[in-house]
Amino acid sequence: MVIVVFNVEHGWRTPKKYAYKIKPTMSKLFAGPVFALIYARIKAKLQRFSMAQEIEGMNRLTIDLSALIHNLKQVKAIVGEKTKVMAVVKSDAYGHGLVAAAKALENSGVHCLGVAHFHEAMELRHRGVSSPIVILCGIRTREEAEAAVHHGLVPTLFDLGAAEVLAAEGARRETPARAYVKVDTGMGRLGLLSSDLVSFLAPLTRFREIRIEGLTSHLSSADEADPLFTENQVRDFAKAIEIGRAMGFDLPLNNLANSAALMKFKNAHFDMVRPGIMLYGGLPCPDFKAPVPLKPVMRFSAEVIQVRAFPDRTPVSYGRTYTTRGPRRIAVLSAGYGEGLFRSLSNRGKVLIRGKKVPIAGRVCMNMTMVDVTELPEVRPGDEAVFLGTQDGEKITAEDVASWAGTISYEILCSAGQRNPKEYVP
Repeated sequence: MVIVVFNVEHGWRTPKKYAYKIKPTMSKLFAGPVFALIYARIKAKLQRFSMAQEIEGMNRLTIDLSALIHNLKQVKAIVGEKTKVMAVVKSDAYGHGLVAAAKALENSGVHCLGVAHFHEAMELRHRGVSSPIVILCGIRTREEAEAAVHHGLVPTLFDLGAAEVLAAEGARRETPARAYVKVDTGMGRLGLLSSDLVSFLAPLTRFREIRIEGLTSHLSSADEADPLFTENQVRDFAKAIEIGRAMGFDLPLNNLANSAALMKFKNAHFDMVRPGIMLYGGLPCPDFKAPVPLKPVMRFSAEVIQVRAFPDRTPVSYGRTYTTRGPRRIAVLSAGYGEGLFRSLSNRGKVLIRGKKVPIAGRVCMNMTMVDVTELPEVRPGDEAVFLGTQDGEKITAEDVASWAGTISYEILCSAGQRNPKEYVP
C-alpha cells in the first residue's frame, strides 16, 4: 500500500521510497472531479521528481575512506611512533566531508583533529566525535569559551583578551581549559612575533585554569625548492619553545610541520605534526616529490548527455572562444562551474572518457561542459566522463586540474566537494 499525504498549503507529501510505486490503478480509489484533480497533481509532481532524480544522478563525487586511512598510515610511517598526529579536517575536510573524514581518522588513531573555526568543532562534537579538537583560528566570545571548556575543545591563543575569557570560564566550571599559543615565525598571518612571546606568556603563568598544551606555528614555504626560509622558521620555533619552557611551561605538544614539512623537514616534526593535503592524496605543489605513495581520496565524474557532429567552423559555447577546424564530434557533459569546475578550465582542461583524455572545447558553462571526442567515435550518451580520478588505467589528479585551471589542488578539492553530494566508499 502507498501512503500519500496531501494538504492544500504545501501540496503533496510522500516518502521517497514509494515515489515510483503509485500506479494508474490508484485512480479507481478516487471518485469525483476533486479526487481526480488531486490524483493528477500527484502524478505530475512524481514525474517531475523522477526526472529531477535522474538528472541529479548524472554527477558523482566519491570519497574513498580506505585511501584516506592509507595516507594516514604513510604519515605515521614517516614520523614514527613517538610523534603524534593532528589530522587537519578544516573546510569540510578539504571538501571530503568533515564528519565522515573525522570519524574515519579518529577510528584510525590520530591524537587530535584540527579545524579552522569554532562551528566546525561543535559540529564534530554534536556528531559524536570525542577526540581532542584544536580550533586553529581561535575563539572570539565568552559563549565560545564556555563551550570550549564544556566540550573539551582546544583553541589557539594569540590574544590576551581571549586567554582571560577562557581562564575565567575554566575557573567558573572548575575545569582546566586547554589551549595552544600561536607564534608567527614567518607566515605573516595569525600569531605573536617572537619578540612579543614573553610579554604574552607572562600573564598566562598566573592562569592556573589554562593548561598550555604547546606552541604552534605555520610554515609559509616548506614546499619550495630553496629550504633556507623554512630552516629559519624551524630554528625560530625551537627558540620559542626554549623561551616558553624557561618560563615554566611544559609544552608537551609543540607542532609546526604541515604536509610539506612533514615529508621534507624531519627537524620540523617536534612533538606533533599537522598533515592536511597529503591525507587526501594531494601534494603541497604540483612538482612536489612525495617520499611515500599517496592515494587520491576524491573522484568526480559526470555523464555524456549528447554527442553532436559539427561541420567545419562551428562555434562552441559562450563567446565563440572555440571554433571547429574541420568536422568534429563534440560531447556535452552534465557538469560545469555550478558543480565546482573552474571556468578557467575552458579550452585548457581535459576529461577522461573511455580511458582517454579528451580536451575541453569552449567555455565551461554553469551546468555543462563540452569536450572534443572526435578521436573516440564509440562515445555515446550515458558514458562516464571523469574530471578527477582514474578510469581504465588512466588518471587525472587534482594537481593536473589545478595546473590547467591556474590554481592549487587545495582549491580544486574544496570546490568540487562543496558543490556535490558525496558518496562514501569504506
